[in-house]
Amino acid sequence: MTFEPPAVPLEAARAAFLEACALDVSTPKPGNVSAQSPGHGMNAAQFLASADASADALFARGARVGQRIFDAVTRTRAAAGCNTNLGIVLLVAPLAAALDEIGAMDATRATTLTATSWRAAVTQVLAKLDVDDARLAYRAIALANPGGLGDAPEQSVHAAPTIGLRDAMQLAAERDSIARQYANGFADIFDTGLAAFAQAPADAPQAAMLNVFLAFLAGWPDSHIVRKHGLALAQSVTLAAREQHARWRATAREAARRALADPQLDTWDTELKARAINPGTSADLAVVTLFVARVLANAGQPRAATPHG
Repeated sequence: MTFEPPAVPLEAARAAFLEACALDVSTPKPGNVSAQSPGHGMNAAQFLASADASADALFARGARVGQRIFDAVTRTRAAAGCNTNLGIVLLVAPLAAALDEIGAMDATRATTLTATSWRAAVTQVLAKLDVDDARLAYRAIALANPGGLGDAPEQSVHAAPTIGLRDAMQLAAERDSIARQYANGFADIFDTGLAAFAQAPADAPQAAMLNVFLAFLAGWPDSHIVRKHGLALAQSVTLAAREQHARWRATAREAARRALADPQLDTWDTELKARAINPGTSADLAVVTLFVARVLANAGQPRAATPHG
């Protein structure tokens, strides 16, 4: 049997998405819903159902970004009955479309996907987003009803957009970390996120998820907390996250798996949930980082050559 360099595998990417979403709820993260700790009126089963419901829409071959977003949110709403994954959907849709385009551009020969080539393809996808993508995304956001996301002086999601989706996201980039990825070409995912992922042991995926989450939460105020509770409280959570992250990393270097059962993180989780504080945006960024990391890792594996004749 001969082997070729791996192509861009859309089905493998779909599987990586589902794996990252499952890892999200199997990893206890302070303030977030997990299998061990429900909260904010939601449980892990709803997040898993949302991932299953949205996957086909996000990885639909040839679909425009706005359509992927709208279909994924519509199916999520039907499956979970609430907004469980809007941020994840908004982030994965352009990434999936970029994989789609890479595959279409190189249909005759297999190529190795890299962070650089994927990032470049994402930039091209973002540049082509138009007002139709914005209309579909706005409908999805209104359906998800995240609370606060559409309260903007310009291009509110409660009115029909008059500019392309990336331009609309750029208007919100300073106040929303999901929107910022559209403005900066997913720099936070490919830079901050993947760097934090690389710090964790390769055989400890939960430690990687937690490290990425804490890196984002410690890096800047969580957008979801800002919208719900204001900037001052969000900044206080960021400062606490920096202390917790530094302490956890020191422990994790000795025993990554044991460090996940951390009484201090558990206590912080209880305190945050008691105050209805949910670092949801940091969790969304972490999930998408793990998705990207898994796709890139899979792309580095050889695949059997397709028989000819």
